[in-house]
Amino acid sequence: MSLKYPLSALVLALLALPALAQDPQPLTYAMFEAAVPHVDLETCPDSLPQQDSFCRASVKHSEIHVFAFSEYGDSPMIGFASFPADQLGLLLK
Repeated sequence: MSLKYPLSALVLALLALPALAQDPQPLTYAMFEAAVPHVDLETCPDSLPQQDSFCRASVKHSEIHVFAFSEYGDSPMIGFASFPADQLGLLLK
């Protein structure tokens, strides 16, 4: 009797196991700044955290994406919102 088929079944069973990944890491401002073209906003939109935070905006297609970061620690992202590009005037107030 050949072990070729039971061994193949074992290999397939092991391949079906979920990958063991590390815990997800927060997006820090340092990562964001290096990877995403953006502009600094003087203030954050009302829908994002207002205290101890700062915001950056990026434009993609016809939307403005605003990212809020904490002023503490590694400055992790603490909020995100998207707005239609025609609302740019409201964001810059």
